[in-house]
Amino acid sequence: MFAELRNISVYYNKSMAVENVTINVPEAGVVSIIGANGAGKSTILKSLLGIVHVREGEIVFDGDDISGLGTADRVKRGIVLVPEGRQLFPYLSVITNLKLGATVRRDKAGVAESMEYVLELFPRLKERLKQDAGTLSGGEQQMLAIGRGLMANPRLLCMDEPSVGLAPIIVEQVGEVIKDINSRGISVLLVEQNAHLALGVCRTGYVLEVGRVVMEGDRETIRCSEIVKRAYLGG
Repeated sequence: MFAELRNISVYYNKSMAVENVTINVPEAGVVSIIGANGAGKSTILKSLLGIVHVREGEIVFDGDDISGLGTADRVKRGIVLVPEGRQLFPYLSVITNLKLGATVRRDKAGVAESMEYVLELFPRLKERLKQDAGTLSGGEQQMLAIGRGLMANPRLLCMDEPSVGLAPIIVEQVGEVIKDINSRGISVLLVEQNAHLALGVCRTGYVLEVGRVVMEGDRETIRCSEIVKRAYLGG
């Protein structure tokens, strides 16, 4: 597997957030983790990025154990997070926010190529390059957050609840954007409460409840599960 979280457990003080979780992401694949608020989805992404400490288990990326690496080194290897809530710099311009995504890069030609792709993917951003990020609509801010992530030249793009607060038509656009990103060979790990979005873009998925994986499989297996239908698909 391209990226593996092997039997990881994470605690916040003495409280268990994630217990004995294994997640596998194949190269050039899209994997979704579905779960309610507080299930531990964001903790899994933060573990992968080295933002939170893993008490047990290991994290392997492209054949190397990266459990001991700091966040900056993981980003340099190509693991990039589009965080929940976007976490943009609201008083800085769109173009500045995008450029900040490329901070770890030294390949000027590659950065220019990434910028070209981002503005092609999000033409609305191209129209608003000098506008402060905080003045954008919610959908535009989400596009900017994704664009900033792409500026880091990810090999694995981790997306934390990108649909939150967005109108259904914008959520649909986010799904198309994920497919476009993946078509370029970039692996995507998506965590979502919106099962329609998550299962619409992934090849395989996991269902997380109270810090534990309760189901995994291809998207049709998960979509047809009575548990998922009842809890997440309105069945």
